[in-house]
Amino acid sequence: MQLALAHSRARVGVSAPAVTVEVHLAGGLPRMSVVGLPEAAVREAKDRVRAAISCAQMEFPSRNITVNLAPADLPKHGGRFDLPIALGILAAAGEIPQDALNEVECIAELGLTGELRPVDGVLPAALAAQAQGRRLIVAPGNAAEAALARNAQVHVARTLSEVCAMLQGHTALPRACADADIAGTYPDLADVRGQQHARRALEIAAAGGHHLLFTGSPGCGKSLLAARLPGILPEASEQEALESATLASISGRGFDAARWRQRPFRSPHHSSSAVALVGGGSDPRPGEISLAHNGVLFLDELRRFEGSRPRPFSLEIQL
Repeated sequence: MQLALAHSRARVGVSAPAVTVEVHLAGGLPRMSVVGLPEAAVREAKDRVRAAISCAQMEFPSRNITVNLAPADLPKHGGRFDLPIALGILAAAGEIPQDALNEVECIAELGLTGELRPVDGVLPAALAAQAQGRRLIVAPGNAAEAALARNAQVHVARTLSEVCAMLQGHTALPRACADADIAGTYPDLADVRGQQHARRALEIAAAGGHHLLFTGSPGCGKSLLAARLPGILPEASEQEALESATLASISGRGFDAARWRQRPFRSPHHSSSAVALVGGGSDPRPGEISLAHNGVLFLDELRRFEGSRPRPFSLEIQL
């Protein structure tokens, strides 16, 4: 077969739009090109893929190879497309069956040895693959995170060879298992002595989901009280926890899947930039406000934050 298709997912905010990896083998001098708005890391995939296929004891086709990442108007970032590109090349060369690729989606970076490496934003991709009715193949480093999508069929592979063996029907890949949930350990409100009015206000805010403004002289206990607010909030529902975990997954700041049921507590410094607070940037990422979703955002020394003077603003954040 001269043309093969593989399926993957991009990362655009909290969504994971589908990306079809189209691979075509043509005659001519051996070369490989990647099109479809790839950034530098995606264009460099051709070198990683070539070495990974060789280390998997498979033949890299000496043909004119064109890889198209569709839709073409969606920017592609990172190494998450390495595995589907490699599988598409092997399917076009007849090494693995195309029919098997129609049933799976793949997200993983490839090492030169064929090792599968983790990427960020896997949880939204697992939820999207579940809605599409396809299985998802991820690296071991993403297994616990992807397994938070309870009804998704997520499989784990260590190397490109293992994925090829599964697609050829020789072996089965293990299912991803979530880490045991770690109970939330928050500072205890019982540590606070006195401050009865402030404690009462904290309890009312936690019960009703209200905002709270503490004023007082330095050292009177404002920060001490605020740090204990997450410990008296109602337990997060599974849907709330998934929303917070999805934002943490795409943030690029690390994600502990064992603590996904804990409500977030964010306390940015007053020197934080507007992008750090509300998110954005050339590669849009959630800011501190979004990362505190379903949890607590503590703005200490509020008057020192840049732009703290009253001005028109929107209460909606778009990613």
